[in-house]
Amino acid sequence: MYINKIKLQNFRNYKSQEIDLNKNINIFYGNNAQGKTNILEAIFLCAFGKSFRTSKEKELICLEEENLTVDICYEKSDRTGKIKVGIGQKKQIEVNGVKIKKLSDLLGNINIVIFTPDDIQILKNGPSERRRFLDMMIGQLRPNYVYCLNNFLKTLEQRNNYLRQIKEEAKPEEMLEIWDEKLSEYAESICKYRMEFMEKIKNKLQTIHSKITQEEIDIEYITECENKENYLNLLKQRRKLDIIKGFTTKGIHRDDFKVCINKKEIGIYGSQGQHRTAILSLKLAELYVIYDEIGEYPILLLDDFMSELDEKRRNNFVQNIKDTQVIITCTDKMKIENGKMFYVENGKVNAK
Repeated sequence: MYINKIKLQNFRNYKSQEIDLNKNINIFYGNNAQGKTNILEAIFLCAFGKSFRTSKEKELICLEEENLTVDICYEKSDRTGKIKVGIGQKKQIEVNGVKIKKLSDLLGNINIVIFTPDDIQILKNGPSERRRFLDMMIGQLRPNYVYCLNNFLKTLEQRNNYLRQIKEEAKPEEMLEIWDEKLSEYAESICKYRMEFMEKIKNKLQTIHSKITQEEIDIEYITECENKENYLNLLKQRRKLDIIKGFTTKGIHRDDFKVCINKKEIGIYGSQGQHRTAILSLKLAELYVIYDEIGEYPILLLDDFMSELDEKRRNNFVQNIKDTQVIITCTDKMKIENGKMFYVENGKVNAK
């Protein structure tokens, strides 16, 4: 799988730009704040229908303009495709010229793995970052996962609203059983997906990490929702507390996973170097899990990552990601075998 052309119109600081990529390694270099990361953001937008940097889509539109379009042409082993995203008064997404009605119709057309400087926080920050990592990966591969997750979140919001009504308006508690039943059904399905993929990641992670360092790594998913009946009982046990607090205190929206290095939890005891190595291993594990699922490698996006490695380590890294299209942003021009160079300055890209 690879992208061969990107067209940007009024996207961030790009008025109008066409970029032809090769199927191997593409390096976008230049000073900071020139528009390098914007290119990765445009690819992410076409893969997921949203930005990885902002939830305010108006921020993606070039200053003094009213709308934007991003077009991406790509090739898979069995077909070619085109995705077009337009944002103005509303957002419109087309896959091969056909407007899609729901986001799940977009997911999986372009499979990507992205690594940004902020990703080191996945293991440092709260569990929402780690759940987002899982949701992005599984959502690309299992459309029904997105359906279940969206329904869970809608049901959760309804239950939370009713919890507040019980507290403030003395509504009957028994009505909660309607939402509890649906919530537990969706939670069980979501939990099964997450645990399935966590096992796949675990197998890859340990092999990959052992090639980078001699340290032992392990990963464990933490949940109380693997069984519908257990979660239903938990909701009943927590009902009084949930009413007092006005929200649902247990569920897959609170689940987490932990990574341990040499049997010590990295989020508590890990050094900066261990965090960086662990997240790199985690992202590469994601790449290989996707390959096993779809039979071809996803596109790897590396934002300001390779600049932290010396030339020898860069080349070793590249050797481990053969047959993968890689799109790299960095400040300095770097020599990498099979790499196509692009110089970025003030919202303009020139092949070098």
